[in-house]
Amino acid sequence: MYVPTTPALAAQPLAPAGIVASEGAAPPAPVETALPGSVETILSVRRAVLNVLDGQAASVAGTLLADSPASAGRRVGLAGRIVSLQRHGLWGWRTIAGTHTGPGGRYRLRYRPRHVGSERLRVAFAGAAGDHGARRAVGRLNVYRLAEASWYGGGGSLACGGWLTGSTLGVASKTLPCGTRVTLRYRGRTVRVRVIDRGPYVAGREFDLTEATKRALSFEGVGVVWVAD
Repeated sequence: MYVPTTPALAAQPLAPAGIVASEGAAPPAPVETALPGSVETILSVRRAVLNVLDGQAASVAGTLLADSPASAGRRVGLAGRIVSLQRHGLWGWRTIAGTHTGPGGRYRLRYRPRHVGSERLRVAFAGAAGDHGARRAVGRLNVYRLAEASWYGGGGSLACGGWLTGSTLGVASKTLPCGTRVTLRYRGRTVRVRVIDRGPYVAGREFDLTEATKRALSFEGVGVVWVAD
């Protein structure tokens, strides 16, 4: 018995894996422009204002650069990318400010802290199509308040344990727990020390600096220091 045959249908081209083909759709972008991470990027920091009084804004400025073989070793600024300022806290890194890079890849980030203290900062670029992400440590942001201080020396035992000598770094405080780290700043000099003793017992004074701490700050006996605790 004769059975008529059905003409073979022309095979339809298959869409590349991961791409859904539709009638009339534009062809997919070339693979080399769609793959992320093909260009190394570098974050530079040109200027950072990280020591501020409570209520003032900190700032970080720099450039986002591309370092790819196509540039023949010449680094090119990347404009229109998002650069973030991040701080390190109990739950890891958290973004606190962001901006788009301008001409030449330049960026400037501003952040007004909400409390006195000290914390690590970094700048970060998450990456984009064709660009690797990048991160760069900025340093420690210190937000200070003003405090009256004096200094003391000599020897003897310390209320928090140990003995006081001419090389002992630390401060005495009436209220902060022993071992608390405090950052002190005086006329452009900064030290980070622990509470090691109790005092001072003079009205209006909040800290007593040891002799070694006084020398490190070039402190002048009695006066106002910036403190972040």
